[in-house]
Amino acid sequence: MFQGIDIGSTTTKIVKMDGNSLIKNIIPTIKFIYSTEKDYLNAVSTGYGRFTIKSSKVIPEIRAHVLGALFQTELRDFTLLDIGGQDYKIVHVVNGVIQDFLTNDKCAAGTGRFLEKMAQVLDVTIDEISKHYRDPVKLNSTCTVFAETELISRMMEGYPKESLMAGVNYSVFERIRPFLLRFKSPTIVFTGGVAKNGAIVEIIRQELGKEVVVPGDPQANGAIGCAYYAKKLNLRSQHHISL
Repeated sequence: MFQGIDIGSTTTKIVKMDGNSLIKNIIPTIKFIYSTEKDYLNAVSTGYGRFTIKSSKVIPEIRAHVLGALFQTELRDFTLLDIGGQDYKIVHVVNGVIQDFLTNDKCAAGTGRFLEKMAQVLDVTIDEISKHYRDPVKLNSTCTVFAETELISRMMEGYPKESLMAGVNYSVFERIRPFLLRFKSPTIVFTGGVAKNGAIVEIIRQELGKEVVVPGDPQANGAIGCAYYAKKLNLRSQHHISL
């Protein structure tokens, strides 16, 4: 049994790997950080909070997410697009090797937090937003604060809620479009919690004409990569995670 832990800004993903079988658990990061258990000496960890626990090995987020994508898709050549709660990562992978990458680490625009805020403004769920991509209302602001004001203005102008939700999804795409165009891979592997947004998946397919692959568990991809790395290092479990 091998374990991977991805301590993100909003959620912590814990994966146990037995052969190719995965046992996954996702909990709020605040709960994980303040849990009494701090030693995970049988685990490989990554993410924002990777240094808040003791683990056998700590690896960078980019490496963890690429390893997770390699394990989940068995692809070797692709552009990895990972959009999480407060950041995104875009990685060019050739023959299983990282060639180049881009990240945002100073602005939550185009991330899960942006979608959550816009959902609050529209009084809808994230699941509802993820259904809409047709007839989008143009939103010019990329900053979350200004986009909120602009969205309220569009609501006052009488645009249908469906078009406003589609506009929010297109706003996320417009934020990442230039970075996706920088890498020429015909296949995009889309991971992170935002990969569950089917509308953004469809927008990328239509606008860029690329194949978009969403792995079986996009949100736990980083933790899966850590567990896969632990397996490769032949790190055998000596303790169990207790939550």
